[in-house]
Amino acid sequence: MILSLALALLTAPFICAQNKNAAKNDKNGESDSMITVEQAYLNSIEGVMIKEMVAAEGRDSKLVALQYIEEALNEGHQSEEIQAALSTLATEGLSTVVREDGRVVNNYPEIRRRACELLGQMGTEKAKDSLITVMYTDNEPSVITAAVKSLGEIGKNDNDEVFNMINWIARKFDTVNPTSSLALEILNTFEKMSGSVTNKKEMFETVMRIANNYSYVTPVRTRAYEVMRSISNSNSEQKQSK
Repeated sequence: MILSLALALLTAPFICAQNKNAAKNDKNGESDSMITVEQAYLNSIEGVMIKEMVAAEGRDSKLVALQYIEEALNEGHQSEEIQAALSTLATEGLSTVVREDGRVVNNYPEIRRRACELLGQMGTEKAKDSLITVMYTDNEPSVITAAVKSLGEIGKNDNDEVFNMINWIARKFDTVNPTSSLALEILNTFEKMSGSVTNKKEMFETVMRIANNYSYVTPVRTRAYEVMRSISNSNSEQKQSK
């Protein structure tokens, strides 16, 4: 709402000028090209404002940027500026660290988590690459969980790239910080992407390890057995179809 109002105020003189000119021109000719110019102008202003809010210090401006981006994506609008903003927000406090008196003051896991969720909604190749970067650099379970879920929703797994990344995360957290919510999302994502995974042996081993790790709550271990059966059945059907 705040950004929409700002855009309206900034573009009002431009729109008025365009409307006056359009009235003088043929409705089916010049007006179409003017709408195109107007939209390009609006998009450029939008990109600048998003960039400024993302770069501003403090949590609030970044939350407003995320809210606006969410509205834009829900309306089917994507842009390079939105992609770049989400990639930056997904690593906020990691790729760029701001310190005051030796303390990190821009570590906002909830911002990174929400950015990862919206990257999944974008569903692009660049979004996938950004999420993989997050998984390399972040250690916050809630952020990693969101990244895993988004990668599963995007569904790209060329040469097992995404599977290998998620499998590495599963082994890492299984050893140093077993987290039930993350393990559950890994299981759900493995089930979704099982048809595209080449290294089925590694996938089965990871799922079995989750099933046998009593650091995880019972529903997660039960889910691991369900995923094993699902993957096994899917694998059998693929072999029969060949």
